[in-house]
Amino acid sequence: MSPRFRKWLFLVSTLGLALLLFWAVVALPGFGNYPGPYGDLLNSVAVYERHVTNIVTAVNFDYRVLDTLGEEFILFAAATGVMLLLREQRAAPHYRLPASPRAVFARSDAARWMGLGFIGALMAFGIYIVLHAHLTPGGGFQGGAILGSTSLLVYLASKESVYRRVTPKFLAELAECAGAGGYVVIGIGALLAGGAFLQNVLPLGQTGNLASSGTIWLINFSIGVEVTGAFSILFLEFIKEVPEREDSA
Repeated sequence: MSPRFRKWLFLVSTLGLALLLFWAVVALPGFGNYPGPYGDLLNSVAVYERHVTNIVTAVNFDYRVLDTLGEEFILFAAATGVMLLLREQRAAPHYRLPASPRAVFARSDAARWMGLGFIGALMAFGIYIVLHAHLTPGGGFQGGAILGSTSLLVYLASKESVYRRVTPKFLAELAECAGAGGYVVIGIGALLAGGAFLQNVLPLGQTGNLASSGTIWLINFSIGVEVTGAFSILFLEFIKEVPEREDSA
């Protein structure tokens, strides 16, 4: 495929995508005009049926739990694909690391102390977002992104070797696999209990309590673990592409 053909293929594809996006935007309903009954119906029944106070979480992890399973494995496949591509590239005979690794950029005292100080607060916030998804806005995707990004503060506040010590590659990979597999295991457990795959078969508890919502809480927790591992893996692989010269720290 010649460079000229690739350029025209890109331009035609971009034009087609732009037309589709324009069509979608034009067809949007007016601001504040909700045309369907689905949301109104869920708002009226979800609290009583699933003992949650965050209806979005009930939709994601119960009413359309199979769709969310697909979304989780999209992230799993994307993170795994990036990891495999970069590792295969570094293992190729023709691959060469930079001849002179970049010097460690100087971290000011303010950056170090602010970065290290925020680590605990962000970890607590991310854990809260994951655990309280069925009660307040948030969820495993959002909380996992926060937790996975928190470890990056160690790199920004110190240096690469410290970051790798506090973010072991094995634990990051284990978290991603355990989170993705845990979602499926919960579904299989529902089958063994006599229900449908991923059916909410656990006791729902009392609305407003942390121990409520049945399997919604467990599925959300699994997603939080998987997203945390996926973000950690991506950061580890990208940072490895631009190694630091430790003797310049």
